[in-house]
Amino acid sequence: MTSATLASGFGLILVFTALVALMAKPFGLWLFAVYEGRTTPLHRVLGPVERAFYRVAGVNPDQEQDWRQYAVHLMLFQVVTVMFTYAVLRLQGSLPMNPRGLAGLSPDGAMNTAIAFVTNTNWQWYAGETVLSNLSQMLGLTIHNFLSAATGIAVAFALFRGFARAETRHLGNFWADLTRVTLYVLLPACIVYALYLVASGVPQTFASLIDAKTLEGAHQAIVVGPVASQEAIKMLGTNGGGFYNANSAHPFENPTALVDFVQMLSIFALGAGLTYTFGKAVGNTRQGWAILWAMLLLFVAGASFAWWREAAGNPMLHHLGVMGANMEGKEVRFGAAASALFAAVTTAASCGAVNAMHDSFTALGGLVPLFNMQLGEIVIGGVGSGIYGFLLFAVLAVFLAGLMVGRTPEYVGKKVEAREVKLAVLAIVILPLCILGLTAVAVVLPAGLAGPLAKGPHGFSEILYAFTSATANNGSAFAGLTAGTPFYNGLLGVAMWLGRFLVVIPVLGIAGSLASRKHTPAGPGSFPTTGGLWIGLLVATILIVGGLTFLPSLALGPVADHLTGAAGLLY
Repeated sequence: MTSATLASGFGLILVFTALVALMAKPFGLWLFAVYEGRTTPLHRVLGPVERAFYRVAGVNPDQEQDWRQYAVHLMLFQVVTVMFTYAVLRLQGSLPMNPRGLAGLSPDGAMNTAIAFVTNTNWQWYAGETVLSNLSQMLGLTIHNFLSAATGIAVAFALFRGFARAETRHLGNFWADLTRVTLYVLLPACIVYALYLVASGVPQTFASLIDAKTLEGAHQAIVVGPVASQEAIKMLGTNGGGFYNANSAHPFENPTALVDFVQMLSIFALGAGLTYTFGKAVGNTRQGWAILWAMLLLFVAGASFAWWREAAGNPMLHHLGVMGANMEGKEVRFGAAASALFAAVTTAASCGAVNAMHDSFTALGGLVPLFNMQLGEIVIGGVGSGIYGFLLFAVLAVFLAGLMVGRTPEYVGKKVEAREVKLAVLAIVILPLCILGLTAVAVVLPAGLAGPLAKGPHGFSEILYAFTSATANNGSAFAGLTAGTPFYNGLLGVAMWLGRFLVVIPVLGIAGSLASRKHTPAGPGSFPTTGGLWIGLLVATILIVGGLTFLPSLALGPVADHLTGAAGLLY
């Protein structure tokens, strides 16, 4: 690998990061208008649709809810939608738009998939083009790409109101937030995005198969369907579930290098925008910029490390005299640099879409997407979930700062007391408890050990990655793991549910507690939360919590895998 090639990869990362920073304000202003419930030009077309929904559902959008009511309505909605999607997948064989006559999914497979898409994880243990009908792809999956993304943004809005409001119990209306985000942000953005994808060569049709003649003269049946519409919301909503098993490595999902770059930008668009929305909501945009700079600092470090390790190549091939970047499992259309960047982007957000196989990355290159998820996917993160997850660390960091200066910690004009710190810690620890606890179960039971294709440290990494991805609601995988078994479908389903909602409920509890408090003006002894010192404290808090918690498991997996490979050993 030449120094020029190495530098070009780092240049790609920096250009991408700069564009993300530039997108934050326009997307943030768009989201802020929806957050405030302001009338926009889109209301002329979509306003009647919104009002019709409220009438049919019996919802009064002006009737605000406290945090408990908000949480109860949110959870009831999730339970109902899980049951609905489960029914669609189980009854697939009897439903229309199934020209290939595909049978319904097994009970464990249908429940795993229903939970995956309701929780914004989009974990896929199956090959979509061979298992799911067009109706299941649209009604069972794509619809949840919208709803799960809108739910995450709704929770973020509720938390923003907790910081912005004073002496009130009200955090908004869940149904109004869900509806407005879907109608005025996700739907119009995805229509435009899907049209761009269709123009770039992505299929969008109700047909199921096309007959193609190969160069050898044979005939091949190629599966097509409503791909572009699912692709648009899978990226913008940080969902990640692909129409095809190869996901964004498939030329029908990701046909060109330009589309690949646009897809990466779209994964970060709304998550980055929400940082600016937060700043606007609390009346100080510098607060939002400070969060974004901390996120991007972590992202650039991770993406650069991943590219450096992929550019270094496979140490096992070095022993055979084969040098160059690691191209195993990567599309030649994109190359190693764009693949390393995509892996960092999709796991820094809770997207999970892939344009290369993470199982084929170098050991330390694969460590980066794994560690991104173990941090809680708060480096931009999922739409909504990224910013509210990051604010949990902000609460913890400002508490530590308060201990250092010897006074009650304050953040954006609100005193942070014991209740908020306890709830923040409760939400943060659910990630390691589920990841490490369930991984431990899988590596000692025969049903768990039957899953990984590889042995030794890499086999352990495959299991660790699966439970990390599920609990962090990412959905990507070290594809060497055979996960479509009752054992893994069941256990990963539990991980996805707990990883989503045992974080959401404490977040809403924090929002309710903060909303009831008065605003506290910053004084001479207040810790500044907009400058470089604050950004450094945020980054250090995130790395220390993530590093101390997961370092032993990373040492047993990717680090040991790297050391054995460097020594020329295979398992």
